[in-house]
Amino acid sequence: MPAFRPRHLCSMAAALVLTVTAPATVAGAASDSSAAALREVMFVGNNWEGTADVIKSSGDFAKVGRINVIPDKDQRMAEINADPIRWIAYMTIRNSVGEGHDQYVDDMYSTPDGTSVVVSRPSFADVVSIDLATGKINWRFAVSGYRSDHMAVSPDGKRVAVSASTGNTVHVLDIVTGKQLGSFGTGDKPHENIFTKDGKYIWNMAIGDVTTATDAPWLDWTKGNRRITVVDATTYQQVKVIDMRERLDAIGLKDHSDAVRPAVFSPDESKLYFQVSFFNGFFEYDIATDKITRTKTLPKNPATSDDRTTFVNDSRHHGISMKPDGSKLCVAGTMDDYATVVDRATLQEGPLVPVAKPYWATVSGDGKSCVVSESGADQVTAIDFATGRKTVSVPVGDHPQRVRVGHVTAGWTGATS
Repeated sequence: MPAFRPRHLCSMAAALVLTVTAPATVAGAASDSSAAALREVMFVGNNWEGTADVIKSSGDFAKVGRINVIPDKDQRMAEINADPIRWIAYMTIRNSVGEGHDQYVDDMYSTPDGTSVVVSRPSFADVVSIDLATGKINWRFAVSGYRSDHMAVSPDGKRVAVSASTGNTVHVLDIVTGKQLGSFGTGDKPHENIFTKDGKYIWNMAIGDVTTATDAPWLDWTKGNRRITVVDATTYQQVKVIDMRERLDAIGLKDHSDAVRPAVFSPDESKLYFQVSFFNGFFEYDIATDKITRTKTLPKNPATSDDRTTFVNDSRHHGISMKPDGSKLCVAGTMDDYATVVDRATLQEGPLVPVAKPYWATVSGDGKSCVVSESGADQVTAIDFATGRKTVSVPVGDHPQRVRVGHVTAGWTGATS
């Protein structure tokens, strides 16, 4: 992820205060006429296994069904094995970000009608739509470069944005047809994507190169061009660039990485809460003033080494979500093996709930729980926002990462083939 020192291309702060919102967790709300025919669920992507478990979106989070997200594996592998360059890229992904494993599913969203799920598959450098009734692929889109990553869905559920992490590009696709509607350039290694509430803007966070061992603060410049790129979601033209390096330096945190990882916006659309590489905590950024306003350092696990080269893909903490009313945050302390609920007003953390390498944090369908993926224990765990304590854990597949709320048709329990 190459580095350059971006400058603001235009002053959009006032307008963006009115448009930025929390990441959509449901791929399009069902219409009143079809809502009765749909069931709200959670999709859990089992990255190393190539499956997605579908569980209830609240309550006991019991398993509903399972999806094979690589039904075309033999065909994809034949293509990769026939192309030396693609084979090298495939093996590089396995032996770097994949920690010795293939990365078969990173992110997923259901279509508004609940009949299909759209999945980004890093090792296959693509996005596919899978028919939930048959398990067959509806369409496939090959991203630029050699790896696909995080996605985001528009508020109306009709568009999906996917990061092509080695192509430094975000593709925006029609979620039903897979046709590319537009694309835009980013910083190095685009990662998280967020649509604004009205669907007018897309925020992309580029995290730079997270696979090198040049992790010491004085070598931070080698990680590349880390920046937030904001684009018009109709024209896909850049309207603003935010370089957190400048804002971190302004508050005396020159040794902190400026690689923005998972992030979440406040309900009133005025604040961004974000994590960065190597840091056990998060920041509050005020959009109107364009300043970091608060820093929260969370406890370290005494058993966790401070050697930055031991952090998986540079992420000490990776996963942050917010209770719908904006009163609480939930943070996944990835390398510190805990998750915790944080009071947003005081930034006081609650109980440190022991979990194994939590890799994501999202919100349950009823808004009462934070749900984290325990990639080190192959389960998802729900934590009550009110008490900050664990309520239930549910077994899933190998190395769960992204968890998204979506819909399936009523009565769905799995594909027929």
